[in-house]
Amino acid sequence: MVRAMSISRRSVLVAGLSLGFAVTTSGTTALRAFAAEGESSIDVMGDYTIRNSRTGCRVSVKVRNGVRTIASNGIPDFTPGTFPNPNCPNAISTQSYSYRFSTKPKRTAITAFAIPQSFGISVDGVLFDPYAAEYWNNDRNSGWQYYALGGGIDLGMDVNHAHVQPTGAYHYHGIPDGLLDVLGDSGHSPLVGWAGDGFPIYVRSGYSNPRKAGKVRSMRSSYRLKSGTRPSGPGGTYNGWFNQDYEYVAGSGDLDAANGRYCVTPEYPKGTYAYFLTEEFPSVPNAFAGSIASSFVVTPGAGGGGGPGQPPGGPGGGAPPGGAPPGGGPPPRP
Repeated sequence: MVRAMSISRRSVLVAGLSLGFAVTTSGTTALRAFAAEGESSIDVMGDYTIRNSRTGCRVSVKVRNGVRTIASNGIPDFTPGTFPNPNCPNAISTQSYSYRFSTKPKRTAITAFAIPQSFGISVDGVLFDPYAAEYWNNDRNSGWQYYALGGGIDLGMDVNHAHVQPTGAYHYHGIPDGLLDVLGDSGHSPLVGWAGDGFPIYVRSGYSNPRKAGKVRSMRSSYRLKSGTRPSGPGGTYNGWFNQDYEYVAGSGDLDAANGRYCVTPEYPKGTYAYFLTEEFPSVPNAFAGSIASSFVVTPGAGGGGGPGQPPGGPGGGAPPGGAPPGGGPPPRP
């Protein structure tokens, strides 16, 4: 077991031990346990349980026979912002999530998805969602869906780029800074969660050379703000308020149309396809590079969430910029 580096982190209870997320000396994301006999770390790639009476977070992860099973109550393992608030009238409440992902997912053609489908789940059991359920003129058929972090509408988010559904489901629309405070965010990004197809999710930083561990830099999205003016709906210059203000430009950044790439990471020294949450659009990926797990699928009209395999969501509608699956396909393997 790799000993965790000395980082002060929040504590939770795991099998009677005081536990917190940390990053091991090898750079892999781990849970750090403190027992009377000393300090040890529990790798998030394997089994772990969080039962934190202070935060209310409950997560159980088991890996068996090529399947990672995640059950959680949707409460983060840190103190979120204040909810309800003037722009988000909903209070946080416990959910009942239960998902099964392959530990050896396969890449397929990149496929877009739409609201109410979620993208993935964090290591502390909170869902990642790229889409907000708000549209220009409150018309979901307008073809103009607000980008959750675009500044065109105030959704009452906290510093973790998260807010709360009417169902009480707290969920991330961007980089969860509170979780990074727990995990540590120096060097290569920690593994922050798992996408609906089973591939890992990272944040911001990856190795400059995707084939070799070494220098780290910020990963750049390949989506770009369109030039000119909107041809319909709100009109005006493309300013980033709407998802449709952006277009995918292959090769303009480090990441493909699903905001991912094939690369080595601390947890996957031989390489894996990995997604990255980015500061710029789309923030949370809006497409899958693999086949979504059946337990994670939500069909349009299934918004509301809270049940096993049912991520929260709003009304149906909306799609990635362009209204169709982004182009591209899997990047070449190293």
